[in-house]
Amino acid sequence: MMEGLAPPNLKACTVSAGRVRPEKPDGVRNDFQRDRDRIIHAKAFRRLMHKTQVFISPDGDHYRTRLTHTLEMMQVSRTIARSLGLNEDLTEAIALGHDLGHTPFGHTGEEALSRALRPYGRTFRHNIHSLRVVDHLERDGAGLNLTEEVRNGILNHTGSGRPATHEGAIVQTADRIAYVNHDVDDALRAGVISAESLPARPIEILGEKMSQRIDTLVRDMILTSRERGYISLSDGVLAALLELRAWLFDHVYRSPRSRQTGKAAGVVASLFEYFLDHPEERRSSDPDPVTETVDFVAGMTDRFAISTYRRVFVPRGEDFA
Repeated sequence: MMEGLAPPNLKACTVSAGRVRPEKPDGVRNDFQRDRDRIIHAKAFRRLMHKTQVFISPDGDHYRTRLTHTLEMMQVSRTIARSLGLNEDLTEAIALGHDLGHTPFGHTGEEALSRALRPYGRTFRHNIHSLRVVDHLERDGAGLNLTEEVRNGILNHTGSGRPATHEGAIVQTADRIAYVNHDVDDALRAGVISAESLPARPIEILGEKMSQRIDTLVRDMILTSRERGYISLSDGVLAALLELRAWLFDHVYRSPRSRQTGKAAGVVASLFEYFLDHPEERRSSDPDPVTETVDFVAGMTDRFAISTYRRVFVPRGEDFA
């Protein structure tokens, strides 16, 4: 496999269409390197260290957080981009920024916040909120002023939209490659599932070990993308990945055995209602009270959400003095 050799119809995005607010060239870094650096130095990026990937407050230091997921996914994305001769800097910036808008408690928090918003005719999607974070919430409301290509990749890394660049398409698939495989690894470590319980067909196609599965998926994506001229997995390997992902939803993500999941959802819903009713206690970010409350709650880390919940809802001795 020749590194960096792209077919004629897989063109790297090397020049940005620009930013909302034009800026002078940096002189050292290209536009996408500047975006990467702004994301790494963002407060929302640092908070990912204390946001759940799958397991809430796990016993042990070896489970993934939202930050380690982001770094693992970025590594997969850059490997694919380099092998296809695409723009590694753009790929890296999109990967590092894709989950900045995630709630505390992972997808459990996302779904709980979305349910809390239904009476107001709204929903919550972390990809849309990630774009709001980089556009409006960072730098005290000024936003990071990222390039259009990075913004598009962040928005369309999940959901029904299609990334505008090949680099964005890499991140879209690499996100699934990373989380499906490391979430299996964490679930095995936690004893939630056993190796014997994993679905036979995906394991037969992709491999028994996490490293084997990632290697199979990355190599397949590189070879298939070269053959087809667009970013893609082969049909059989994609079907295996999606089957394993669906199995994870049934046996890990939505497992009825997890009491912690229900508790975490209750924390998010309760905090949303409380801070919607107490505007003086939330951080100012938007004239609309619902939007401002979403900004405040979605930005919380797991531990801040739990400590805030205790402060607000759990009675203390001095309350009865």
